[in-house]
Amino acid sequence: MPLRALVRHHGDVPPATLPHPDPLDPLDTAILRELAVDARASYADVGAAVSLSAPAVKRRVDRLRARGVIRGFTVRLDPAALGWETEAFIELYCHGSTSPATMRAAVETYPEVVAASTVTGDVDLVLQVRARDMRHLERVVERLAAEPFVARTRSTVVLSALLRRPDVPAAPAD
Repeated sequence: MPLRALVRHHGDVPPATLPHPDPLDPLDTAILRELAVDARASYADVGAAVSLSAPAVKRRVDRLRARGVIRGFTVRLDPAALGWETEAFIELYCHGSTSPATMRAAVETYPEVVAASTVTGDVDLVLQVRARDMRHLERVVERLAAEPFVARTRSTVVLSALLRRPDVPAAPAD
């Protein structure tokens, strides 16, 4: 199905979820890696890193934005510096067949939930949660467990975050 037909057929689907007509070339991938490290980098700085002129980088970034590959520019914060000292992954096991829309509507009301994913296997929903401390985390888990669609929860507290990568294609293997 051509992209134009997909856009008409899936009019309510965000652009980033639509298939891209062209794969990313190595220069686009390199630009994305540079921006993932520092979204405030100038086009000239990115260009110097990927061997392109600033106007060429701008054109490519504009195309990547138009395609929905780049959805915006943001800042990476240190949660601990903001008082969010405790992190956990919470698995939610749901009653019957709870729709993803119902799950999303419930968990997006929790400011402590930073990521939520439906998954395969016995568990239905995995949440990444940040809290001020263990007491705060306990209250969040209790509130989640009280959601009408939740049968039970299982929590795993993060001791050390060893590796966090930005959402960017991996560098080519040599």
